[in-house]
Amino acid sequence: TALGQSLGQRGALLPAVLNITQLIGWGAFELVVMREAASVLLGSWGLQDWASPVLWTLVFGALATALAVAGPLTFVRRFLSRWGIWLLLGACGWLTLDLFLRADLGALWQRPGDGSLTQALGFDLVVAMPLSWLPVIADYTRFARTGRSAGRGVMLGYFCGNLWLMGLGFAYTLAFASGGEADALLRALAVAGLGLPLLLILLDESENAFAAYHSAAVATGFLAQVKIWQLTLAIGILCTLLALLVPLAQYEHFLLLIGSVFAPLFGVVLVDHFLLRSRKAPQRVRALRLESLVAWALGVAVYHLLPTLLPAWGATLPAIVVAGTAQALLGLKRT
Repeated sequence: TALGQSLGQRGALLPAVLNITQLIGWGAFELVVMREAASVLLGSWGLQDWASPVLWTLVFGALATALAVAGPLTFVRRFLSRWGIWLLLGACGWLTLDLFLRADLGALWQRPGDGSLTQALGFDLVVAMPLSWLPVIADYTRFARTGRSAGRGVMLGYFCGNLWLMGLGFAYTLAFASGGEADALLRALAVAGLGLPLLLILLDESENAFAAYHSAAVATGFLAQVKIWQLTLAIGILCTLLALLVPLAQYEHFLLLIGSVFAPLFGVVLVDHFLLRSRKAPQRVRALRLESLVAWALGVAVYHLLPTLLPAWGATLPAIVVAGTAQALLGLKRT
């Protein structure tokens, strides 16, 4: 609804298609992470013969697809709220305690960087992940009792979850992961607590694949009149096939591509919602708002050009500011 009001009914089709694309990408990457974690875990237990990437891609793909076809209410009530979330919290709590007991956090904080990643690029990567999930929040908050409680829950959950788990992942990687390989963190987790925390995280990881499948199906259903469970099944099969071909090392490029699209888009939507539409009486939703598309395109261009021209600036915040400012100027001029 918000995208339709900001971009127009036809203009909203473009971010809808892009959202479906990135969700399919997320679904495939979730399977890649799950299969790599299973392979590393089985290898640490001396069961290398069972550490088959193809086998575990198919297993986890079938599991995530079945959960998504069952629907969000069934999944949340029977899996996530009963024991899934507690498994994740327990595993992350254990890893946090293990980090404090075994690592010298002061030394980690003072350790100089190796220069392989700039601070600006690191910031863009950190922001890109939560940004990519913002478009799908409404698929689940629509089951909340009130809009206010949904908003508070999203803000609190997003802030606490990202702050805790991203910080834990960074610190654990610096403290115990070595070698620089894409699966270095998984290998470090596999030897912690006999691999039990990684096993619990692996079991709970299916919720991310479920969210990607279900939201991609809901977004596709917005464009085509097909039953959601049929779309979910097709998307699950597609993600499983993609996961058989996707290397884990391409994760960084995927996040940056997502950020380049959705960071400036939110700048446009926020300015349009809180500034432009608050200044005038409600109007009929137009078919296409060219000024909003132009502002969005300017933000995307800034995101891709700025790291080359001014790498110390980063891309996310400047892209949001440029897109939002362009939306304000073009929108006010039109009114």
